[in-house]
Amino acid sequence: MEQTYQYAWIIPFLPLPVPMLIGLGLLLFPTATKSLRRMWAFQSILLLSIVMIFSMNLSIQQINSSSVYQYVWSWIINNDFSLEFGYLIDPLTSIMSILITTVGILVLIYSDNYMSHDDGYLRFFAYMSFFSTSMLGLVTSSNLIQIYIFWELVGVCSYLLIGFWFTRPVAAKACQKAFVTNRVGDFGLLLGILGFYWITGSFEFRDLFQIFNNVISNNEVNFVFVTLCAVLLFAGAIAKSAQFPLHVWLPDAMEGPTPISALIHAATMVAAGIFLVARLMPLFIVIPHIMNFISLIGIITVFLGATLALAQKDIKRGLAYSTMSQLGYMMLALGMGSYRSALFHLITHAYSKALLFLGSGSVIHSMETLVGYCPKKSQNMVLMGGLTKHIPITKNSFLLGTLSLCGIPPLACFWSKDEILNDSWLYSPSFAIIAWSTAGLTAFYMCRIYLLTFEGHLNVHFQNYSGKRNTPLYSISLWGKEGSKISNKNFRLGTLLKMKKNGRPSFFSNKVYKMDENVRNLIQPFLSIPNFGNTKTSLYPYESDNTMLFPILILILFTLFVGFLGIPFNQDVDILTKWLTPSINLLHKNSNNSIDWYEFCNDAVFSVSIASFGIFIAFFLYKPVYSSFQNLDLINSFVKMGPKRNFSDKIKNAIYDWSYNRGYIDAFYGTFLTVGMRKLAEFTHFFDRRIIDGIPNGVGLMSFFVAEVIKSVGGGRISSYLFFYFSYVLIFLLIYYFLNF
Repeated sequence: MEQTYQYAWIIPFLPLPVPMLIGLGLLLFPTATKSLRRMWAFQSILLLSIVMIFSMNLSIQQINSSSVYQYVWSWIINNDFSLEFGYLIDPLTSIMSILITTVGILVLIYSDNYMSHDDGYLRFFAYMSFFSTSMLGLVTSSNLIQIYIFWELVGVCSYLLIGFWFTRPVAAKACQKAFVTNRVGDFGLLLGILGFYWITGSFEFRDLFQIFNNVISNNEVNFVFVTLCAVLLFAGAIAKSAQFPLHVWLPDAMEGPTPISALIHAATMVAAGIFLVARLMPLFIVIPHIMNFISLIGIITVFLGATLALAQKDIKRGLAYSTMSQLGYMMLALGMGSYRSALFHLITHAYSKALLFLGSGSVIHSMETLVGYCPKKSQNMVLMGGLTKHIPITKNSFLLGTLSLCGIPPLACFWSKDEILNDSWLYSPSFAIIAWSTAGLTAFYMCRIYLLTFEGHLNVHFQNYSGKRNTPLYSISLWGKEGSKISNKNFRLGTLLKMKKNGRPSFFSNKVYKMDENVRNLIQPFLSIPNFGNTKTSLYPYESDNTMLFPILILILFTLFVGFLGIPFNQDVDILTKWLTPSINLLHKNSNNSIDWYEFCNDAVFSVSIASFGIFIAFFLYKPVYSSFQNLDLINSFVKMGPKRNFSDKIKNAIYDWSYNRGYIDAFYGTFLTVGMRKLAEFTHFFDRRIIDGIPNGVGLMSFFVAEVIKSVGGGRISSYLFFYFSYVLIFLLIYYFLNF
């Protein structure tokens, strides 16, 4: 076992050769590298699979032995300063490593098909592999400086992936917004790291926790300063995990490809803030008021994320606000001291939300097959509906992910969210009321997303889209035949069916797909079929290919069964608690997780009832009324106003405007921060030019004019100079005499 731990350093570095070789190949042998692009995808998946197997082996050893292993190398040694690099393998590291690798492998397989059309295919896999390296390096770090280095690398990868389609202005702005917002939190994190080094003299976690506990117990430090340093550390987690008030970057980050949303902004990168707080929990737990502050930020984020998701039309942004709310639940649990509950929900939510994002990608992929659909329309839920019969596998998988996030047993998120809700009653009744109410809101908006996307019989562009009438509709591959464009002339039914069958590339294909421009801007990937009279024809959406459905099916299994990790079947101690025992003992807490099944069932009935009520309200408001509309104006009116039942139009408009306009938080930042900073910059620019530079420039200019005047006075006669000289002396003597008289 000791020998296995010694080779754990390969975990973060094993995926690194792929981006290095891709970059080198594109620089030296661009044609050959592009022609073998599928080989690079296979290598990325293979290397990450090896890391996954190694991480699982370490996790099994930790469950059996409850051990923690740390290995460090000296990097910088000085008389008063020492900096070491190394890796730390404990339950938290192994949990995060398994999450990163399992979700990462499935997303890479999914991406091979989803990104097959894109000219940036190789660049995408290079970025993804480099992100995996950065994230694995982050979770295996043994000290704060090492965490900060990989923390910044993760931020760089996020910037590159969000702005992957950088030719789109909206994507370019989104990646800049994410980068700048995270820099605010990262600057606070750096200051907090330096502050705790000033207090303890160490960056290493083990030494840091031990020295700090001694300092606190002996009352040798100013508590105000300690609290400030802790808040600055927590600021990094606030930004990275999209907590209020630095959450504004996450919805805009959905401008990146959908696989990025599934990996980075659902399961891994946004969980880095949760990981940091969990890693530093022995530090935070002994600082007065900091735990209350963490729980407060968590509960605000829980409720804010849920309310902002209520009226979103973009399917990915709705899921983004859902992610924000669920991360708030994890932060709330950490602030309450429920270490196990937070990590349990981190696990269950990661797989369920990855399933939902990959399902949304399958939906977007299907909607882009319709004539006249552009990227924005293909993500707009208002323009969807009636997809159930056309993409049944995606529909059923999305439904399972929705029910899991709603908290319906026995799906994964039910077990973890219910545990957090029950712990909230013991911590604060007011927090508990908000948390339980938000659980109902979660069920409502998730069911709304599902109903608007899959149910109903309406599509605003195509009267025959719902399938009520038998029309000659056929679908073909979105990107056409390999290496060719689709022509809208001289097509026959056999040609279309052949393209539908053979148009998509296989996983191990080495053929290059040539595009003249960004194919996502193409408006007519589908064609009308001739020789069918004057009947107006359109095309049905179709189910995604197997390489996209396979990761979705695997995530269904995780969503169904991963929640059972936290159920105590054997002597009232579950696998998860046994796994986390070393970390829980570090917090000086009892690792026994005995459960009163009668009390658990009562609480479960209550939580499921709230979730069911939210689902019922969503079904009541959206399903019957939505299917009866006939045009886009009525849909928008319904989405904004809702049916006129028990609430006034003013209240409904206020709720809609609050949610759709993101709580006016972005507008506040734009008005008071962005505009204010620009005005401050203009003022400082004016002050610098007119005052700071103006004084010496004015003195120089005055000297120039004085010299010119003196030059014109002088005539070259010595008698004149003597006259002026004695006159000046006489004047100064008179002034001096009168001042001292």
